[in-house]
Amino acid sequence: MKKVKVMLWASALAVTAILSISCKEGNKDEDTKTPMQSPTSQKSMDVKNDTQDSKATAIVAMYLSVKNALVADNSEAAAEAGGKLVALFDGFDVFSYSSAEQTELKDIVVDAKEQAEHISKSPMEHQREHFKTLSNDITDMVAITGTDKKLYEQFCPMYDNGSTWLSASDEVKNPYYGSKMLSCGKVQQEIN
Repeated sequence: MKKVKVMLWASALAVTAILSISCKEGNKDEDTKTPMQSPTSQKSMDVKNDTQDSKATAIVAMYLSVKNALVADNSEAAAEAGGKLVALFDGFDVFSYSSAEQTELKDIVVDAKEQAEHISKSPMEHQREHFKTLSNDITDMVAITGTDKKLYEQFCPMYDNGSTWLSASDEVKNPYYGSKMLSCGKVQQEIN
């Protein structure tokens, strides 16, 4: 019985060592891949990255829907878009990014999801307060994920000691004041 336990222990140790070595091999950078990697596995990686890109694109598009609803002083549309944004954040997988980017994206997603939840359940002024933080989160996310369309970071010096937002147009339409001061602000930078 003692020999069986020793053999089981030795076998478990051997399997652990093999798995450990395999895991270390699997975590190497893209540049250190062996030429024997199959084209099929590379193709599946490309599909995963394309899927992640499309999820990031969908998040930006829904963020712009929230922004446009606030510009139009439409609290109901902002709430609906905020709810959809929450669902998009739930489906966003950060694991196709580097470990440093994953850490940052996880923090961004948690905070942005919280802001979107508030927007989905709040009156207009409270939606605008949460939109400010959401805008910062989306800008930080885009800095990591990139964007397939040109965006404009715009700035309003009047709202809450200065606030930014992203827009698909260089024409300033202020989501913080809506019809009260629609054109208050300026383009700070172009994001490609």
